[in-house]
Amino acid sequence: MRSFIGRDRELSVLEELADSGRPEFFVLYGRRRVGKTELLQRFCQRRRAVYFLAAQVRDKDNLSAFRRTLREALDDPLLDGVEFGDWSAALGYAAQRASDERLVVVLDEFPYLCEANPGVPSLLQRFWDTAGKRSRLMLVLCGSQVSFMEREVLAERSPLFGRRTAQRRLEPLPPSAALQFFGAWPLQRRVQAFGILGGMPAYLQRFDTELDLEQNLCREVLRPEGYLFDEVAFLLRTELNTPATYNSILHAVARGAEKVGDVALSVGIDSTTANKYLHVLRELGLVERHVSLTDPDPLRSRKGLYRIGDRFLAFHFRHVQPHLSLIQTGQGKRIFREQIAPDLPRLETEGLVECMLEHLRSECGELFGSEASEVGRHPGRSIRALARLADGRLVAALLASATSPAEADAELHDLTRTQPSEVLPLRYTPKTEGRRPLKIERRR
Repeated sequence: MRSFIGRDRELSVLEELADSGRPEFFVLYGRRRVGKTELLQRFCQRRRAVYFLAAQVRDKDNLSAFRRTLREALDDPLLDGVEFGDWSAALGYAAQRASDERLVVVLDEFPYLCEANPGVPSLLQRFWDTAGKRSRLMLVLCGSQVSFMEREVLAERSPLFGRRTAQRRLEPLPPSAALQFFGAWPLQRRVQAFGILGGMPAYLQRFDTELDLEQNLCREVLRPEGYLFDEVAFLLRTELNTPATYNSILHAVARGAEKVGDVALSVGIDSTTANKYLHVLRELGLVERHVSLTDPDPLRSRKGLYRIGDRFLAFHFRHVQPHLSLIQTGQGKRIFREQIAPDLPRLETEGLVECMLEHLRSECGELFGSEASEVGRHPGRSIRALARLADGRLVAALLASATSPAEADAELHDLTRTQPSEVLPLRYTPKTEGRRPLKIERRR
C-alpha cells in the first residue's frame, strides 16, 4: 500500500505495546490525512482486534454501531440481542473478552463520540479504573482534532489524565519517505512535488506518476472539483473557532511576513493579538518560529522569524487562495503557466532544504562522531541550515546551487568569525538521478 510508506517505526511501537502482556491505553492523534487510519488498520490486520470508526451521529447510534462491530470482529452471536447502556458497559464487555487473550479495541475519530456525549471521557475513566487496567485489553483512542485530543484527552484537566500508557502525535512523512511516492519521476521533479505537497500521505498518493506535474496540479488542486482544492479551508474549519482571522494570518506569513509586527500590520490587528493567534497556529504545527542557532539566547530572543510549517499550506496561500476566482472559471492551466511554473525553482530549493534538515538530524553522529542536539534553518544565501552537535561544534550546511563558490566561502568565513566553537562545513549538491536528491561532502 503506497499510503503506508514510511510508517514502519510507528507500526513496530504498536506491535511492541500489543506484545507487552500488560493492559495498554494508547492515544494516537494528528492532523487529518496524516495516515492514522491506515496505520491502525494495518496494525489490526495482524491482531485479534476491533476497529471502530465513530460517526457524527447520536450517542445511541454510535453505541449500536460499536456493538455490531464487536459482533462481527469477535463472531459472537450473543451480541445480537444486547444493547449497551453506555460506553463503560460496552468497553466492559470488551474487557471481559480480553480476560484471557489480548484484544485490541480502536476507537477512531474519538472526538465524534465526545461531541455526541460530552460525558464519554468520564465514562472511559470509570471503565479503565475498574475493569480496563485489570484486563488484557489494548485500548486505542484516535483523533484528528489535534487541539481537542491534547485538551480533552491528554491534558491535566481531562478525566483521562494519567490513564494512558503511551501516546504519539503522528507527524507528516519526512522527505526521504515522501519522495518514494513519485518513484517513476525524474529526481528533480520529485523534489518539486515534495516542495508543493509536503509529507501528508493522503496528498502524496493523489498524484499520479503516469501524468506530469502540471496535469496533477490542474486535476487535484487547480479546479473546484479537485481533492485538494478546498483542503486548507476544511482543515481550518475543523481545528479553529474563528478561521477567518487565522486564514488572514497564514496568508500574510506565506507571503513573507516573518515578524509579529509585520503579521499584525498586514492583517490589521495589534501585535499582542497577532502573537496569540500565532501561538495557536504553532501548537497545531501550521506555523513555525525559527531562531538561528547562532543567537546567544535563542529561548528569549526577539529575533524569531515565522514561516508556514506545512509545505502544502504554504503553496495554497501563495498560489491557490489569491486566484480562487480564476480557478472557479476554469483557468487552472493559466495559473500554473503564469504563477506556479516560474516559482518551481524556489519550491525545489525549499524541498532540498527540508532534505538537508532531515539529513542533519539523522546523520551527524556518523559524519562527525557527535549527534545533533539542535537543528534549524539559517537565513543565509548559501548556508541554509545549522546543526549544533552535542560536543558544542556547529555544522554549517551549504546548498551548492544557491550561490557561487566564492560567495559561499565568504558567507562561511563571516559565520566562523562570530562563533566561539569550531564550524564544520557540510556541502550539499543537488543530483539529477539516484535515490537521494543530494550529494553530501565534508569540506575543510
